[in-house]
Amino acid sequence: MTSFDRIVVIFNPQSTGEAPRLAEELRADLAGRLPTTTVSLSPTEHAGHARDLAREAASKGRPLIISVSGDGGYNEVVDGAMQAGNEEVVCAVMAAGNANDHRRTTAERPLADAVVAGDVRRIDLLRLTVGSGPDARSRFAHSYIGIGLTPVVAVDLEEGGKGSVREIVSVVRTFARFRPFAIELEDGSRRRFDSLLFANITEMAKYATLSEGGTPDDGRFEVITLPHTAKWRILGVAIKAATRGLGPQPTATHYGFTTLKPMPLQLDGEVLTLDAGTEVQVDIAPGALATVG
Repeated sequence: MTSFDRIVVIFNPQSTGEAPRLAEELRADLAGRLPTTTVSLSPTEHAGHARDLAREAASKGRPLIISVSGDGGYNEVVDGAMQAGNEEVVCAVMAAGNANDHRRTTAERPLADAVVAGDVRRIDLLRLTVGSGPDARSRFAHSYIGIGLTPVVAVDLEEGGKGSVREIVSVVRTFARFRPFAIELEDGSRRRFDSLLFANITEMAKYATLSEGGTPDDGRFEVITLPHTAKWRILGVAIKAATRGLGPQPTATHYGFTTLKPMPLQLDGEVLTLDAGTEVQVDIAPGALATVG
């Protein structure tokens, strides 16, 4: 059991979902059940602000930082907390967004109950390193890093809007115009993919089961590859993932490559753009994140 010297609840007050209401309800619940612990709300003001707020909150003491958000908002909080370099910090997420894969696949009990109990466990993170030498920069992901169809669909959803019918229209539109991508692996070989996904959880996109047997604390990540193929075969893989699951997948602790053309990359719902000729490394960070829930 771990006691927290304070609890900081980060949320987006402009969220189109229920984040503001859920954040206030969580604050009131925890304040009533933990009367000697300060519980404060920390609203974001712009995109990326959650990362700054988390970094500041994690800079000292033994804080619990809770993100009331979807996967993208929690990505900012986790990355900001990791940047602080404080091993005493603990992070958690309350689902309040369109994509809540991390919370859905890792939750063991209601969040407030887990916080009150103070049961902290450690899980792995994915560390993305972009570039090399002094210009290299690193980011952390709690659930997955994707290239190919994954980020392209994400960008199209943002442009087309979220919601059941709009989501379907956006995904179909993306699927129709999607083109494969090529990368150069560290051994010098070149590979052409429709999708390349590094996963720390077994499910994503609400319905798809990516693998079986992997856990977010096993010291490895799953590598789910879809080499370039006919679009009807891609659709078949998607249907299999949504129904039976993709089954056991290869695992790794490191995967490195160089981009050959500009391409988008997605971390837990947040999309980055990679330039051509960029060195990319994905590594497992064993037990890097302390969490409750």
